[in-house]
Order: sequence, then C-alpha cells, then structure tokens
Amino acid sequence: MTRLVLDHLTNWITAAASEHSLDLAAHVEERTGASHRATQSALKRLVDAGWLARSGTARRPVFSPGSLRQVARSYTLYGLQEDLPWQRDFAPYFALPKHVERMVQHGFTELVNNAADHSGGSSVTVSLRQTPTHVQLLVSDDGCGVFDKICTAFNLEDTQHAMLELSKGRLTSAPDAHTGRGLFFSSQLADVFDIHANNTAYQRRAWESSGWKKGRALPRQGSSIYMAIALNTTRTLDGVMEAWSIRGDGIEFDQTRVQLRLLTTEGQALDSRAAARRVGSRLTTFKRAEIDFDGVADVGHGFTDELFRVFAKANPQVELVAVNASPRVEALVKSARAT
Repeated sequence: MTRLVLDHLTNWITAAASEHSLDLAAHVEERTGASHRATQSALKRLVDAGWLARSGTARRPVFSPGSLRQVARSYTLYGLQEDLPWQRDFAPYFALPKHVERMVQHGFTELVNNAADHSGGSSVTVSLRQTPTHVQLLVSDDGCGVFDKICTAFNLEDTQHAMLELSKGRLTSAPDAHTGRGLFFSSQLADVFDIHANNTAYQRRAWESSGWKKGRALPRQGSSIYMAIALNTTRTLDGVMEAWSIRGDGIEFDQTRVQLRLLTTEGQALDSRAAARRVGSRLTTFKRAEIDFDGVADVGHGFTDELFRVFAKANPQVELVAVNASPRVEALVKSARAT
C-alpha cells in the first residue's frame, strides 16, 4: 500500500477506530476495496506511526485512536449550521485538555460560520488534527477570499489595508448579524495563525511581539485559515477575551491595538495624513487604542498631527496610547497633542 493511500486513510481512520474498534480491518476493506493482506499491512503501519492503538489478541484485535488523530470533512455551505459538524463529526474523536477543547470549539464554529455567512462560496473543507503536542485546525472555502471581501465591503484599495482593518477587530461586512469578534479572537487564541486568500497571506505567531506579518501565500481561490494551539498552553478563552476588555471582565471588546507596520513597507516612513486617517478608521468603536510603532522606521509631522491632534480632538472618548515609539516619535506625538 502506497504512502499516498496511507495519507488518505489518516483523514478518517480516527473516527473509524472509534466506531469499529472490533472490526476495523473488515471496515477498511469494505470502504476501500483493498485486499485483506494490504489492509493488515496498512493497519500495522498506522499503529507503528501512532495513528492507532492496538490491544486484545492476535486473533481478536481491538483498535482505538492513537496519539495522532485527524478528521477531515467537506460540507456544502448552503444552510450549514456550524455547531452540528463540531458536535457530530469532530468533538467525539479527540482527547484534548478541557480548556484547549473550548478554544478549538470556539475557533471551529467561528471560522466555519464565517465561511457560511461571508465567503459567498459553495463548500468548505475542515480538517482537525491532534499530535502529542498540538492541535491543528484548517478551514478552507471556495469563496471570494477574505481580503477581497473586506476591500469590497469597505471600499479599500489593497489587501494590506484590509489586513490592517482585520487586525483591529470588530470588523464585519454584516453588522446586523455579526459583531466582528470571530476571526479576531480565533487568531488571539492560537499559537500559530495563518490566513491565506487569493495569493495573499498573513501570519501571526503568539511568541513574536511583532504581531501580524506577511506570509507565503498558497496559490488557490478562496480562503484557508489555519490555527494551531499547544496542548500545554496556559491560555484560555476567558483570559484572551478579558485581555481586550478595559474592565477585564471579557464582556466588552472595547480596546484594540493598531499595528502601523501593516500600513507601510520596511524602511519606509509614515508621512501622510491619509495614512493617519486609515489608522483612525473605526477606532470610534473602541474606548482605547494602542498605536503600535514597532517596525516603523519613521513618521512625519502630518501623520502624528492628523492622528494625535485632529482625530483625538474630534473623538475625545477614544484614548490613544502610543507604544513601541522611538524618542523622536514620542516627541512628535507629544508636540501634536500639545498643539
């Protein structure tokens, strides 16, 4: 049996081992049409690789999911209720720490719901994999692509500006039905989070202070979103939500951080009032916004004046806090506020 066939088996062998623990070999033979000998060889290799655990006797083996587990399923998006695939097709077959399972459930349902409500596509494929150290979720649809959707909905001219808006949170093209929390909080829950859409990719690594940065895009139509969470993480869903709430109760999503590096390329200065207005876009939906200068080489008087004087004066209810600023930038911000 070829390696390719074994890779195919791993997409459904976890669920099969749970449901056919006493007759797994017969089930695989019936489902694949493989010979008895080929099936026995494949099951042995899956046991050796950690995909299956075997007990019982040689004549009456009992199989169960191993330390490696995976389920991959595709769904038609029309009328899809995202909680049912999680409850029926995924959750029963994984053994995750409770706080990790809660975060995965949140990411799963939010990302599948986004595909159903926003992608404009016809189908979504979901893969969930557990290893001895991590759980990995991949949600891929055949829709218009998340960055193109944002550009169209908010009249933005390029994907870089779309990612800037997405990184702020509370972004939705359907405000009557959604609050713009799903994708944002899913990214904050993960140790690794990647967004691929129509030859554009951005990635976030929890251990890197720089936040979002450009990634290597997959050449495909639609959106593919990948998140991975370490099984030994101390992060929790409540803790993440509390971090973005001024009161610390996780109820309100009323503070954000704007990564200015998403507005420019390396080595270039932020010099225009237009760029400052892009930063200020939608900040009135928050009570506090950290303006993160990390990775920004320089800024001009027009930029700081537009943001820290013009915007601040027009919206005194929004607290703007400059972070990771150089002494020169701090001086410019202070000057703008004093004007």
